[in-house]
Amino acid sequence: MCDDADPPTKTNGLERGSGPGAGVTGESFGWVSGAGDESPGGARDLRGYVLADYRRLEVEVPGVAVRRTGSLSWGGGTVDGEMRLGPGQFGVGRVRVGRDEIAALEPNLRDPPDEAVHMPDDLGVDAPATTRALVDAARDRGAGVLYGTDVTSLRMSGGRVDGVLTPGGFHAAGTVILTAGTGIPRLCEPLSADLPVGASPATLVRISAPPGLVRTVVARPDFEVREVRDGELLLPLSHDEGRVVASEQAAYGALRRLRATFRGSDGCRLLGYRAVSRPIPSHGPVIGYATRDRSVYVAVMHSAVTLAPTAGRLVADELVTGRAVPELRRCRVRTL
Repeated sequence: MCDDADPPTKTNGLERGSGPGAGVTGESFGWVSGAGDESPGGARDLRGYVLADYRRLEVEVPGVAVRRTGSLSWGGGTVDGEMRLGPGQFGVGRVRVGRDEIAALEPNLRDPPDEAVHMPDDLGVDAPATTRALVDAARDRGAGVLYGTDVTSLRMSGGRVDGVLTPGGFHAAGTVILTAGTGIPRLCEPLSADLPVGASPATLVRISAPPGLVRTVVARPDFEVREVRDGELLLPLSHDEGRVVASEQAAYGALRRLRATFRGSDGCRLLGYRAVSRPIPSHGPVIGYATRDRSVYVAVMHSAVTLAPTAGRLVADELVTGRAVPELRRCRVRTL
């Protein structure tokens, strides 16, 4: 994204994909929880705001697609690879539920566990639909978006970054805002900044199903599923190796686990699957200026869909006012 110096209020977004959410965002499981005792670094500081910020977005931005279903976890289920919850771990927003309550929450479960953790405030986000809604809202307010535009490098002039280079040419900017995920370390190589961002493989499987077959976010160690919209389920796959490979065999394996877990799922069909490489900052979210002259600002985090409305609100406040916000104090870029 480039914040043009002339006029100062004009912002142009450069997106390498063909449309909103075409990259990693489009393959997000989208499970959002305000609980996150094990979230690394500054993520812990932001999680407490995310549920309220999603409520705000729903009111302010038409088309934001959120399902407030709550979640059920047992045996060490995860929240987007970050937080493990076992039946003995409880606290704010977590409720111990027994077999009868689990059956009431998920009546199609073939074999409910004796005990689970229920987080009634958890929600699911349709990440592609919500991204489209946010881009449309930005356009309505005067922002420009160029798709199919790959930023190849930053351009330095007089010791500062004055814009970005793409195969189509140069884009000038007073401030370059990088949200390029795993591509951020490469783009920032000319800068004196420490950006430890790794990559984690993830595959998301999409399955057609009778509406309401799955009613909450269901998580157990070998299986996670939720309904993203009426008649469509999302199932993330785990990766034992560091390679990003989409396997048809693994996708059909997820479909078989779904059928074994839920009654009424015999007619479910595989719609598709895709593997992506998620950015994983080693010390938690990295958000802030990457240069002392404030010509480059970066934002990269995991789980980005969970933290996005809070991080977006705080980043906008920081960029517009020029004042550092205290909630991001543990997310700062380390300069070398």
